[in-house]
Amino acid sequence: MRMVDLILKKRRGQELTAEEINFFINGYTQGEIPDYQAAAFLMAAFFQGLSPRETGDLTMAMANSGEQADLSAIPGIKVDKHSTGGVGDKTTLILGPLVAAAGVPVAKMSGRGLGHTGGTIDKLSSVPGFQVNLDNRRFLRQVKDIKLAVVAQTGHLAPADKKLYALRDVTATVDSIPLIAASVMSKKIAAGADAIVLDVKVGSGAFMKNPEAAFTLAGTMVDIGCRVGRQTVALVTDMDQPLGNAIGNALEVKEAIDTLKGQGPQDLRRLCLSLGSEMIMLAGQAADFATAHSRLSQILDSGLALAKFKEFINAQGGNGQIVDQYELLPQAPVVYAVAAATAGYVEAIQAEQIGLAAMQLGAGRATKEAAVDLAVGVVLRKKVGDRVNTGEPLCDIHARDEESARRAENIIRQAYTIGNQAPEKRKLILGKVTGAGRYEF
Repeated sequence: MRMVDLILKKRRGQELTAEEINFFINGYTQGEIPDYQAAAFLMAAFFQGLSPRETGDLTMAMANSGEQADLSAIPGIKVDKHSTGGVGDKTTLILGPLVAAAGVPVAKMSGRGLGHTGGTIDKLSSVPGFQVNLDNRRFLRQVKDIKLAVVAQTGHLAPADKKLYALRDVTATVDSIPLIAASVMSKKIAAGADAIVLDVKVGSGAFMKNPEAAFTLAGTMVDIGCRVGRQTVALVTDMDQPLGNAIGNALEVKEAIDTLKGQGPQDLRRLCLSLGSEMIMLAGQAADFATAHSRLSQILDSGLALAKFKEFINAQGGNGQIVDQYELLPQAPVVYAVAAATAGYVEAIQAEQIGLAAMQLGAGRATKEAAVDLAVGVVLRKKVGDRVNTGEPLCDIHARDEESARRAENIIRQAYTIGNQAPEKRKLILGKVTGAGRYEF
């Protein structure tokens, strides 16, 4: 078998066999196939596409390219959740303890942020003493004991995906739905969960900018999961404005705790209850959405999820006192209010611009090697549909110094659109995709 023949075959739009896909992934991972041939293959796949069967085979080849987590020692159905990335998305910090408090084991491997999208591991790193790396024995024991552990994803998980993504990034082949889907699902499958709930973001702050593309991606990932024996469900959710109010690592931890106390933003609460309901249904803990939603609402309102969060933080070496003492989290020395220049209604907030403002402050990283400032970020005071008066604060900038705060202000002002009329109410959840089909809300 020769790589040049596989490139030619895909260039002609022909379907590759599982054996041929395995040959490519194994050869490229081991350095036997050079970058220039892999790049040619990716471009051929970009233009000719991959069939559902090819996409599933590619996913499994990448999942099998390195270590795979074995969660069989943990009793019960293990359910993972993945978001395709957005601005202010701190759902894992709420969902983990919420679902664990319902008795469903959550053994989660998460990543760090890159660009304008935040990463769960960065957020948890803002908790004093919290350990994001656990050995396998301790990881499994913690999930058995308290039903929840969240650790940094190891580089040994799906190494083929890491290598291929770096090549896609420099060959203009990132935005291929089959390649995106295979990339996401290879890591989820290698992480060992029995079932997967996907949160596919769509809008200005998401990778997918229009709903049709988001539903197509959701459908492709659900199809992969079902093909390889994982129960998989996807929600397509709005990211035309940030989720919640806080953008920035320690600021998002605080907002997650507020939400666990019943004091958080309503959009964040609603999304977490919806995603969590899908998770406990897949785990067999509820027969239908209404039952699942009611049960999780009670757990959230009773304080059980908050207690589970504190238990989780303590178990991984963090200071659980942050639940009551926010001052223990990193604090930015400068807090600067951005005042509205005109009165009216907030018609739109470009989520990506808000994310870029937070990144400029230091809350995100432009490269994988860059450090992040855990204290800085943005807290929105006005969201889409809100009435605002001249001089009223649109948001607060938490910055290291006044100069960086002013640079962020310039970006944020361009992100807000203020008009004379209140816009139509937005849908937070646009629809759901399962193995049985697509349902738009």
